[in-house]
Amino acid sequence: MSDEFDDSGQPPARRARGPSFGRLRNYFLTGLIVAAPLGITLWILFGVIELIDNAVVPLLPPAYTPQVYLEKYLGVGVHIPGIGLVIVVVGLTAIGLLTANFVGRMVVRTGENILGRMPVVRSIYGALKQIFQTILENSSRSFREVVLVEYPRRGIWAIGFITSITEGEVQSTIADDVVNVFLPTTPNPTSGFLLFVPRKHLVVLDMTVEEGIKMVVSAGIVTPPDRRPREVRGRPLVSTEGALARESADRARPIPRVAGAVVSPSEES
Repeated sequence: MSDEFDDSGQPPARRARGPSFGRLRNYFLTGLIVAAPLGITLWILFGVIELIDNAVVPLLPPAYTPQVYLEKYLGVGVHIPGIGLVIVVVGLTAIGLLTANFVGRMVVRTGENILGRMPVVRSIYGALKQIFQTILENSSRSFREVVLVEYPRRGIWAIGFITSITEGEVQSTIADDVVNVFLPTTPNPTSGFLLFVPRKHLVVLDMTVEEGIKMVVSAGIVTPPDRRPREVRGRPLVSTEGALARESADRARPIPRVAGAVVSPSEES
């Protein structure tokens, strides 16, 4: 009984029962973390499907439209999402099947020759074809390595993706062995900069491309864990002092002259 009363003989104040405001706030944030990514993903998915349906389904003859067919023969007019996406997938598969034989390759070659004679169209078509071949071919090594590159100056590092080995006139002009590095912007990784960086100036990371893209999109909020061995993690590869030394070496290195380049009077002096 002594536990039920204080020294003055009055019963103690009852403690407030139920979850506190802080706990409710945590519940709300937990629900938001769980529901928001799922909801946004479904919203984007259904938006893409609806966009494809609105572009493809109107091209079908009215008699073959699924809504008209169901309403005519079953008496039920129901909108079925995804019909346009199915048609696109089946159509692309059929095109790939037709172009796999000799006749199909000859038709494609003839069409490319016709497009190659159009001044503006040939540039657009050639660039798009090369991009899709580079990204989708199984033998391609594009976007397979995540690297750190010093940008916009020495000592500041940014995440980039090696797309391919530099070839052609660019590599012939540069004395070092350089690679093509795509430097994406945050939070939109589809835009960015194309840099030709010497391979020796890059730091290759062990994180996957998906992890690197997540880090770029989230502006660094989502950071992948370091899965390297503990003894490797204890040995940093770069430092600010090293950046200052590299900057001094860059200033002391003479600027190479390219044959046929125009030299200003200030450079001659």
